[in-house]
Amino acid sequence: MGKPLAVLAYLCLIPIVAGSTRFGPFAPQLDIPLPDGWQPEGIAAGRGTSLYVGSIPTGAVWKGDARTGSGDVLVPGQPGVRSAIGIKVDRRDRLFVAGGATGKAFVYDAATGADLASYQLAIPGVATFVNDVAVTHKAAWFTDSSAARLYALPFGRHGRLPSQGQVRTLPLTGDFELGTTGPNLNGIVAARDGRVLLSVQTNTGKLFRINPRTGVTREVDLGGATLANGDGLLLAGRVLFVVQNQLNRIAVVVLSRSLDSGRVVTTITDPDFDVPTTIAFQAGHLYAVNARFGTTDPQPAHYEIVRVG
Repeated sequence: MGKPLAVLAYLCLIPIVAGSTRFGPFAPQLDIPLPDGWQPEGIAAGRGTSLYVGSIPTGAVWKGDARTGSGDVLVPGQPGVRSAIGIKVDRRDRLFVAGGATGKAFVYDAATGADLASYQLAIPGVATFVNDVAVTHKAAWFTDSSAARLYALPFGRHGRLPSQGQVRTLPLTGDFELGTTGPNLNGIVAARDGRVLLSVQTNTGKLFRINPRTGVTREVDLGGATLANGDGLLLAGRVLFVVQNQLNRIAVVVLSRSLDSGRVVTTITDPDFDVPTTIAFQAGHLYAVNARFGTTDPQPAHYEIVRVG
């Protein structure tokens, strides 16, 4: 874990002693505006001080500077054809995008916005919602909130992107049970150099440890706590940040060394949160994107990124 992220993880322990649910050092100080009507969901940090935010209805991607707040559309939208839910940037400066109800994944050049590849993950005609993505040095892993499975784009030599025929579907077994209402598996992160995946189930608030080789899932023991409305995840060492969208807060979980158990040590709240969905760490701060789900007329509505701290 890098020094800035280690400091961030350490600061998360302050409210345990203070006994406060208000996370003072992370009070939002600056909002970064997105294009009106953007309807965001995913946010990712890239090289330098760059931030990326996708648009649900169009699949467009906005790129901005975390320090200045300036930005512009990097990837043009394709309404009705593409969608952008969870997004991540890998070390090769490629932007991986979960395609939601399209059942697809999209890959772009994070510097130029050029279209590098697209993949059909879910079987056409089958209920699907490709929700989030985690990238390791071996593969990009995608959750499906409508199915008990993950999808993987396995990388070839020197990180080469796979062909469509190399896309892998991983059925999930073990403790995970697919719910009949609401989103199931949502946010996903990789731990232990990609040997372990962690994902939150939105409709139950359960956290799962997943073996990416076998698909066996084990529920992480949170001591009776749940992560209701769990959405985007961010892992800093053994400190896991879990965005609880409709609750307008971020839960901070300290995991055991084995990643089999954890404890919710505090929550980050702020009046500027308006259904935050995902978070990213960039330029010494956490950034949360407000999806504003439930907005009466989302097309002309104002959307923003909240700087947390």
